[in-house]
Amino acid sequence: MTTGRQKTEDATINLTPMIDVVFLLVIFFMVGSEFSEAESKIPVNVPTAGQMQAITRGPDELLVEIAIDDTVSLNGKTMSLDSLTTTLKQSHANYPDAKAIVRGEASGSLQRTVEVLQVVRRSGIENIGISTKRMNR
Repeated sequence: MTTGRQKTEDATINLTPMIDVVFLLVIFFMVGSEFSEAESKIPVNVPTAGQMQAITRGPDELLVEIAIDDTVSLNGKTMSLDSLTTTLKQSHANYPDAKAIVRGEASGSLQRTVEVLQVVRRSGIENIGISTKRMNR
């Protein structure tokens, strides 16, 4: 007489795919190492380069802000127009490709914005941007 129980199979992990992958990796590294040895035996006249210089990153853009009360700040530090001129001249001397962005208050004085733009231009910085906000229509 049979009982109502069914035979359960033992759960096993099939290792065949993992072994296949390991063998492929071993073959890949063996072929790669043999190729690099063969490559070093080929006589090649490698070109030479001149004196190399380190690549230096230039400064971030200089942000000149004009507040509603006509105070001027450079990268968040409040300063007078004279100190702004000195700082911008030093920055231009260190990095001739320095960039400056002038951001003025929308309801602020246009005269003060023009004065700041002149200071930036007189400092020698040629790449000057004016920050604006896009109007939604």
